[in-house]
Amino acid sequence: MASDGPLTDEKATATDDGAIATDDGARATEGGARDGAACPCRHKETPRDEELQADLQKRLNRVIGQLGGVKAMLDDNRYCGDVLVQLAAAESAVRSISSKLLQNHLETCVVEQIQRGNVEVVDEVMQLMRKFSR
Repeated sequence: MASDGPLTDEKATATDDGAIATDDGARATEGGARDGAACPCRHKETPRDEELQADLQKRLNRVIGQLGGVKAMLDDNRYCGDVLVQLAAAESAVRSISSKLLQNHLETCVVEQIQRGNVEVVDEVMQLMRKFSR
């Protein structure tokens, strides 16, 4: 993982037009370019293996389907407890995806950076762990 800058506590939210809006008011399009700024995107140096990539995509598609089902339940005015159970299932699935991705990050990006002598990556990992544990 390239170290293009520190990880921030900035939160991003998807907008109806497919862009990403951040706490600072900037917007990034699907391609990553922000309004009035150069692309802040970073890319992995070592690509994820095809099996992991396929597994993550499959899991994400399943979560997207679950959330679509939750939206339909809300539109149908379904019982709150039933909707909450489905949301908990989707949240659990997202956490599982996060766990797999975090493991891959530690095994690849972090190891590569430490091998290069960049021990500052440990601070980034600690920030990620704090966010992940919430």
